[in-house]
Amino acid sequence: MLPVYNTKFGSLAAYDKGRVEPIDDDVKHYAFSNCFEIAAKAKPFERIVFGQNQQYSLEVMRAEGKSPWYTCAHDEFALSMDGAVEIHLIKLEAGQKIADPEKNGAVLVQGEPIGKKMGWMAIQRGHQAMLPAGTAYQFRNVVPAVLIIQTCKGELSIERWSDICQMN
Repeated sequence: MLPVYNTKFGSLAAYDKGRVEPIDDDVKHYAFSNCFEIAAKAKPFERIVFGQNQQYSLEVMRAEGKSPWYTCAHDEFALSMDGAVEIHLIKLEAGQKIADPEKNGAVLVQGEPIGKKMGWMAIQRGHQAMLPAGTAYQFRNVVPAVLIIQTCKGELSIERWSDICQMN
């Protein structure tokens, strides 16, 4: 008889605090992290690092309202863990200052982005969107949501390890 596993999905409104569990290479033991608790304590659109492998990072973002415009010299990905978010995209013109290709991570677009509107995507829990390099993007939503941004650590990345790591 096969064992029965019950998957429990968290949300910003209802989550259980995570704990450290040994991993024995069975997929049921892997956990994303306690992204909901981090987002619950975050200011809107802070990019809080909760996972890191060399220059690559996973950042939790509490999406609430309308974000500033961001751009990045490399592709990024946004995964909705809770809630619905619109992502608006503009392909930046060559004359507009874009992210420095020698630096990692997202940067704020100075002023309003100038370029061709590429449209927008609507994502909700479980949906992932690609944020193309050299493109300005803005998150918009009404009800607070939780996004995980897969990126490289950069100047907007916030590290709060002492606040988010378990000490016992």
